Amino acid sequence: MDLPPQYETLGLRELLARQRGVVCAGQLRRLGLDSRVARRWVATGRWQRPHPGVFAVFSGPLDRAAQIWAAIVWVTPDAVASHSTAAELDELTGRVDDRVHVTAPVGRRVRGRADGVVVHYAHRLPLTRHPTANPPRTRLDDTVLDLVDVATRARDVESYVTMAVQKRLTTSPRLAAALSRRRKIRWRAMVEAMLVDVAEGAQSPLELQHLRAVERAHRLPRGCRQRRRAGARVIWIDVDYEPFHTRVELDGRVGHDGEGRFRDRHRDNAATVSGAWTLRYGHTEVFGEPCRVAQEQARVLHDRGWAGRPRPCGADCPLP
Repeated sequence: MDLPPQYETLGLRELLARQRGVVCAGQLRRLGLDSRVARRWVATGRWQRPHPGVFAVFSGPLDRAAQIWAAIVWVTPDAVASHSTAAELDELTGRVDDRVHVTAPVGRRVRGRADGVVVHYAHRLPLTRHPTANPPRTRLDDTVLDLVDVATRARDVESYVTMAVQKRLTTSPRLAAALSRRRKIRWRAMVEAMLVDVAEGAQSPLELQHLRAVERAHRLPRGCRQRRRAGARVIWIDVDYEPFHTRVELDGRVGHDGEGRFRDRHRDNAATVSGAWTLRYGHTEVFGEPCRVAQEQARVLHDRGWAGRPRPCGADCPLP
């Protein structure tokens, strides 16, 4: 950090170390420092000003953490990264938006604009703020619900919820608890229904579609989802109909190329050796032909001892 002599204070160095070399004029004043000195150093090129009243005490480009800190302190040091920016920081998603999303307390209205900064407001920010994360951000469960609240498509809502649980960043009960604390949120009914499904073990959009459009819609027996089987090596079974020695593997494109193919082959062979039959479906079948998938599963389950009867899901369903 490049500091003028009159700025050499322990408090400032600690602040800059925490904020990735970024400070706002208000923070300088609270430390008894004159922001006019900062402006002079900006004029010489040794410092830079990414936003009005915000200083980076170094030359050269700001890394992502410094960009986020610059946006936060421009709004108010009490603000936090939120929405897609918080999701990026917690590795819920990759960087999907080069802008920085910041949430401020509802009583702090920001005047003016800063390039690349999107400002949101929240009444309950002290409760949704992560207590220790740096840069400061919303808690993971609240980040998911913030993304849900601004989503315009149901598929995005589904993706955020299932991704958070699938990556083991949170759990269905924790998301449900965070949802119960919100008075207003878009897609509430859908999220509440999804959390029940996710609690049953469906972790991806493909698994959710199989649960709803194949198993439930056609009244097939209830399978055990994401079942862990330990032996010479641990395997995970997407849907296990254990009483009928039948398994369903749901293969998305990711994870089933290269090494994934060998894992699939080993899993299928191990199932056959143990007496279980494996049916394997992808997005095309489960989303495009759920009735045919249900028809195939019903036949196999009947052959393996299921005494129930499947139900047609509608007038055009091929099931009898």
